[in-house]
Amino acid sequence: MLFLLAPLAGYGFVEAVRLFGEASRTAMQFPEMARGMTPLDGILVPTLGAFYLGTTLLFPFVAIRALGQDKESGALKLALQWPLSPAALVAVKLAAVCAAWSLSLAVPLSALVFWQVAGGHLAPAETANLFLGHALYALAVAGIAFFAAALAESAATAAIVTLAFTLGFWVLDFAAATGPEWLKTLGEISPTQALKQFERGLLPAAHGLSLAGLGLGLAALAALILPPGLSRSARFKRGAAGAAVLVLLLAATSMLNLSLDVSEDRRNSFNPADEAALARMDRGLAISLYLAPEDSRAQEYQRNVLAKLKRLVPGLTVRWMETGKAGVFGAAGDEGYGRIIYEYAGRNATSRSNSPREILPLLHELAGVQVTPVETPPYPGHPLVADARPAELWFYALLPALILLTFWRHARARRLPIHLRSIQGESS
Repeated sequence: MLFLLAPLAGYGFVEAVRLFGEASRTAMQFPEMARGMTPLDGILVPTLGAFYLGTTLLFPFVAIRALGQDKESGALKLALQWPLSPAALVAVKLAAVCAAWSLSLAVPLSALVFWQVAGGHLAPAETANLFLGHALYALAVAGIAFFAAALAESAATAAIVTLAFTLGFWVLDFAAATGPEWLKTLGEISPTQALKQFERGLLPAAHGLSLAGLGLGLAALAALILPPGLSRSARFKRGAAGAAVLVLLLAATSMLNLSLDVSEDRRNSFNPADEAALARMDRGLAISLYLAPEDSRAQEYQRNVLAKLKRLVPGLTVRWMETGKAGVFGAAGDEGYGRIIYEYAGRNATSRSNSPREILPLLHELAGVQVTPVETPPYPGHPLVADARPAELWFYALLPALILLTFWRHARARRLPIHLRSIQGESS
């Protein structure tokens, strides 16, 4: 896994540095453009995005082997004869798998070392938050793999089941992007969607607990159905009861509306004075959108306004109204298309804008308050033109060679000495 991750993550980092440098050449001349040069979007997310592919497609095989190989070889039956419960056995193996995944962090961490040596900027809070999101995602993948290994009779079948889960989440993400509202709601359960919240610089309580609950819950479910002596009916009853409890726990965590904006540029937040006023709008704000979800204006509105309002306004209701067939630029001949209606405390207002500068005063007027924005320093941005050639040498040559050398030395250390091999041959 490490041998494949090195060039994969290295390619993501090298390309990110190259594209970031090309954009920085222009941004260095214009301060307004420099504010859009964020290392989170330009360096961290692309580098760890390549690492995410490894976690999704390669890491399940490592996790399955920890449990599935013992089932196939019969070692599991011997291990369960010790004074060790199935839950303890699964917990130990899960900890070992998580430790193995932690070792693979050496690949993206080395990329960050190259970035900082080149003079690049990294914000500690958003960097640590992004790594936390990937760690929780890896825990969820490990839980899926353990559950598949406990359920299937062979490691190959478990691998197919795990990949069906992880690739199925990709299909769900794609379908939810342009699908109806119920499909969007269903898409929120995808671990990939949860990881995207961390990539935006958010620390979301609901998504973080959901990822942790999914990983630990499926591992606990694997321990329930793992004992070899269970009949099919007993295994089904245990699995169904455990699955029901897990679904209830995940549903409870999804109701948490608590998140922290840890991004350095405060991209997920309004002005502090506006946020304080919005948090006091507790009389039921309702927003009706006469826009198709795939409309570019609707997507911009969701990013710039709606996602922030969902974090701040208690009891917010959002309704996507029926607009008929609409293209990317709206519905032809429908004069009402594009309206956004705000209702609060018996009053309502209509707007077609998707800019916070026009929408926030309108909401404050509905609430009957006057807000004076607090003066905050603008985000300066961190443009940088860096040379990625040393990183290419490291990720494409030196690091893979180091991994192969370590593996070779480890494999050699496990061989029997020559004189013991001769004794073994005589005894056989």
